[in-house]
Formats: sequence, structure tokens, C-alpha cells
Amino acid sequence: MWKIAVGFAVFAALALYVIGKGGDSLDMSGEKHGADAVHVEPAKADAPAAPAAAPAADASAAK
Repeated sequence: MWKIAVGFAVFAALALYVIGKGGDSLDMSGEKHGADAVHVEPAKADAPAAPAAAPAADASAAK
């Protein structure tokens, strides 16, 4: 019987640790369907821009 109590205490401690690490980003509302199911990360402002494609004049000069 004491093993059940110890197992519960360990499980509760683990659950509180995971919830504490998640912070305010944890969503405990269950499954999402429809428009609520879409999750898009916001674009990073400090990400470098994609390099521009090489101009066609450079490609013809390489021949």
C-alpha cells in the first residue's frame, strides 16, 4: 500500500515539474479542431533574408 502512495507522490512531483517548465505556453484545453487547430510560429525578426537569385546575365556569361 505504501508503494501506491510513493508512486503517486513521484508522479505528482513529475507533473508539477513539467507544468512549471512549460510556463504560460502550456495548453491544457484538449484537442483542437478546425480553425483553432492551426499553430503558426511568428516570423523571427532577426532571421537573415534569403539570398537573391543570380541574375540571368551572370548565367549566360559563364558559358
